[in-house]
Amino acid sequence: QVQLVESGGGLVQAGGSLRLSCAASGRTLSSYVMGWFRQAPGKEREFVAAISWGGGTTYYADSVKGRFTISRDNAKNTVYLQMNSLKPEDTAVCYCAAARAYGLGPARMVKKEQYDYWGQGTQVTVSS
Repeated sequence: QVQLVESGGGLVQAGGSLRLSCAASGRTLSSYVMGWFRQAPGKEREFVAAISWGGGTTYYADSVKGRFTISRDNAKNTVYLQMNSLKPEDTAVCYCAAARAYGLGPARMVKKEQYDYWGQGTQVTVSS
């Protein structure tokens, strides 16, 4: 079992930045693809970013490309999402997730059904 706990959410003005963290316990994350998803009120949970187990390959949703950066520190069993140039439409609950990808790279890990473990989420609110 893997337990994931997100932190770092909050309220920020448009154009600002936040850095989300996802700390894992119960098992090392080094063999898992890690992803970030988000869910706005009344909307489906959507893919944001994913990173390979070694950290060398990343993939982003078009809506966040160039503004968000996913990274991981396997020694600390932690994954990060640096969010810059935030917009009001980025307001959502953000979730991290872990997947046993069985050789699939991050670009093929964009569906929430592919992920095995989820955190409880952290709220990100961007004011205009």
